[in-house]
Amino acid sequence: MNTALTRLLERAKGPLGSPVEVELGGGVSRELAGLLSRLNGFALFDYGVQVFHAGPRGLGPELAAWNAVDTWKDTYGGLADGLLCFAQDLFGVQFAIEDDRRVVAFDPETGERTALGTGLDSWAGWLQEKPGTRGAAAFARLWQDTHGALGHDERLLPVTPFVLGGEYRLDNLVVRDAVTALRIRGPVAQQIHDLPDGTPVSFTVT
Repeated sequence: MNTALTRLLERAKGPLGSPVEVELGGGVSRELAGLLSRLNGFALFDYGVQVFHAGPRGLGPELAAWNAVDTWKDTYGGLADGLLCFAQDLFGVQFAIEDDRRVVAFDPETGERTALGTGLDSWAGWLQEKPGTRGAAAFARLWQDTHGALGHDERLLPVTPFVLGGEYRLDNLVVRDAVTALRIRGPVAQQIHDLPDGTPVSFTVT
């Protein structure tokens, strides 16, 4: 079938994990189970996006461990509740299944959710409309040409958060373990979420 998800898989580099048969309930989660059973974790757009693998053996985040509350979600004070995060972009934006009924992008700096569609095919189509920005392909190539490839467990963290005026520039970005990067941003998201523009917040990159 010539679907957006099929076309996306044609561009994928993987698998990142050993072959598995995944079971994840119903709804959109069932779509994800089928995807990972077919290709267990993969990278897209020069590693601008990574889809997590399932099971104990593989490269990068593992699906169940990544979604455990005490991995990073506990730092968001409930903002990440109801999300099954299955992928992330170069800057730590999470792609997630919300309450098993739609796919959203979860902003790690604000905790805000943007609806992308009712299933994985909608997500795949959304990415492919603008892979340079939505899939972080352009910056992924720039970073690798300048600094080399990131590790499978690493993401880019802005020194000055994008939401606070930080720019998408090489000199405003540092490499951090993906979990660490989210745990740093979680408390900031709790401060920013639902606050009026101009409210002071504190942020420290360690």
